[in-house]
Amino acid sequence: MTDMIAVAYRDEATAKQVLAELRTLNTEHSLHLADAVLVTRDEGGKVKIHSADNPVVNGAVSGAFWGGIIGLLLLQPLLGAAIGAATGSVTAAVTENGDDNTVFINQLGHRLQPGGAAVIALIIDATEEKALPRIAPYGGEVLHTSLTLAEEQRLHTAINPQPTWTAEPTT
Repeated sequence: MTDMIAVAYRDEATAKQVLAELRTLNTEHSLHLADAVLVTRDEGGKVKIHSADNPVVNGAVSGAFWGGIIGLLLLQPLLGAAIGAATGSVTAAVTENGDDNTVFINQLGHRLQPGGAAVIALIIDATEEKALPRIAPYGGEVLHTSLTLAEEQRLHTAINPQPTWTAEPTT
């Protein structure tokens, strides 16, 4: 199951460090990162989405790879790769839910303080005891997650060890 996690940071530099750390954790196989974007809000209030991945190119590359494999099985690897690349890029372009995602990410971006930034990550799987200690030193504020309440609380506690609210005493 893929979980979406959006965490806000005071500045773009910190958010970029967290994004780099997530990519390192992905390389180390401590988490499986499906995608991640950096969202910034400038001093004038304008929200910008910085994405390193291009789904059409990724679809074409993936399609060419799998088309080539299938083509090898049919003794036509070049034809299979060409058909796979075309199919992959068209599928990625058509199925990408860009408008809905962009609107949602922009809504999150408008919740940032001017000059702030956020990392929005789609995480397929993670080894929590390895990943959380690596991102905890950067702090941050959880904007949104699709985690369970218990998982979200563990994330919040890891990145914000000091409680941000105080429960009213009961009498």
